[in-house]
Amino acid sequence: MINAGRFFLRFAFLIFALQPAAAQIWQPDRGDGTYQNPVIWADYSDPDLIRVGQDFYMTASSFNAVPALPILHSTDLVNWEIINHAVERFPDSYFDIPQHGKGVWAPSLRYHDGWFYIYWGDPDRGIFRVRTRDPRGEWSAPVLVKKAFGNIDPCPLWDEDGKVYLVHAFANSRAGVSHVLQLQELTPDGASVTANRNIIISGLPENPTLEGPKFYKRDGWYYIFAPAGGVATGWQMVYRSRNIWGPYQERRVLEQGKTGINGPHQGGWVTLENGEDWFVHFQEKQPFGRIVHLQPMRWVDGWPVMGLDEDGDGTGEPVARFRKPSVSAIPPAKTPPGRDEFDASRFNPAWQWQANFYPHWYSMTDNPGYLRLNAVYHPSRASLWMVPNILAQKIPGPQFTATVKLDGANLKAAESAGLVMLGLDYAALALTSSEEGYRLNLIVCENADQGFSGQSTGGVLLTSGLVYLRAVFSEDAKCRFSFSVDGSNFIKIGEPFSVREGRWIGAKIGLFALSAQETGMKGFADVDWFRLE
Repeated sequence: MINAGRFFLRFAFLIFALQPAAAQIWQPDRGDGTYQNPVIWADYSDPDLIRVGQDFYMTASSFNAVPALPILHSTDLVNWEIINHAVERFPDSYFDIPQHGKGVWAPSLRYHDGWFYIYWGDPDRGIFRVRTRDPRGEWSAPVLVKKAFGNIDPCPLWDEDGKVYLVHAFANSRAGVSHVLQLQELTPDGASVTANRNIIISGLPENPTLEGPKFYKRDGWYYIFAPAGGVATGWQMVYRSRNIWGPYQERRVLEQGKTGINGPHQGGWVTLENGEDWFVHFQEKQPFGRIVHLQPMRWVDGWPVMGLDEDGDGTGEPVARFRKPSVSAIPPAKTPPGRDEFDASRFNPAWQWQANFYPHWYSMTDNPGYLRLNAVYHPSRASLWMVPNILAQKIPGPQFTATVKLDGANLKAAESAGLVMLGLDYAALALTSSEEGYRLNLIVCENADQGFSGQSTGGVLLTSGLVYLRAVFSEDAKCRFSFSVDGSNFIKIGEPFSVREGRWIGAKIGLFALSAQETGMKGFADVDWFRLE
């Protein structure tokens, strides 16, 4: 995938698009001209979006997952599909092991002079940028715009006079401060910083933990949209000034109010061709992660009002259901896909590794129509938390069933492959080859992030390496595992598992193949398909 992946990218997406559509797990489009929130019930944290013609594009935080920076597309702001990633693989060895909670934080997506730009902050290394002419194609290699520690959530603005600016926040865990926003001037190409910078906004005392700023200009006013108050319980602030360096006026424009939508904040504003305004933001809903909502937006006296403002005080509350945006393009109902028949030249773009990937981990060509997962040795194999070669994807809805058809007949002794629900706690259904035959074990690990290893809570001996593994996720965030040898009759194994989120992300469901031996002949497992219902 490193060398040939881009060559086959468009072909692979075409093949996937032609596959029969499965029933949607969560459908935001009501089919009657209205939609229900969330528009994406999946962990697309810190979303930002733009409109280019009739197309909308979105990106989101990806933290330690690779490929990084997902690119999503829509023509109506309700039905979204994932089409690409902006960073195929990180160019250095820093991400060769899982860097949980680190990496790509709160990106900003912008379109300027024919270029698509994404800026993001890595809290430990600085502010980076990538760009492309085609969001479905290849993006440039990451450029370090500013080497810094604790600089996060950057957003650029190209002004009419040709100057380029960047506003960003600070991570309290690194910088010791989290309530101020800094304005930084960039060089004309937007690729590096100048010495011209200043703190322009402080959130204290009413708006602590000020972060995730998005920079806009409208009718001669500079606007900074920035969430405050923390991820789970915060609100959305907007700041405005006639002078880019301030002083800035402020207003709270969106809060939970009487609704059940906690922390409605951090996202992006977009204007339709007909002048309608909309705001996309996230809601933290663990263990699902940060799911994406769409709010109507309007301007009153030079201030945005988001959601419904029944009191008329300028502070809106999020909607649960609303009419769809008025767009000319009427798309088929779509949600970010997760199923995969592994019939294309690369796997579904919903999949991501836990760290930088390597070609010897897998193959899409050794056995066409199958994903071959080679049994890879890793010193941390006793705990899947630090294993890099886990291929995982986001929880796709409030309840679902994931089933995988796996052939482990070519696993060697002490090698295993299986299905995992991964988070701070995890549970894995692992098929292991042994002298007795094939043993299927349910392995559960609590507090995996603290270095604890998984323990087997039940197992069964099988005569064949061909097995169907299933995880049933219920609305109460419980996961029940089962297996089948014929694909029809499933047998429960172990007790229901209470799913937990990961570090700054929702739980993920994934596939793995591991070896206990560092050297010698290695086996593999072939995955025929992975299906979500």
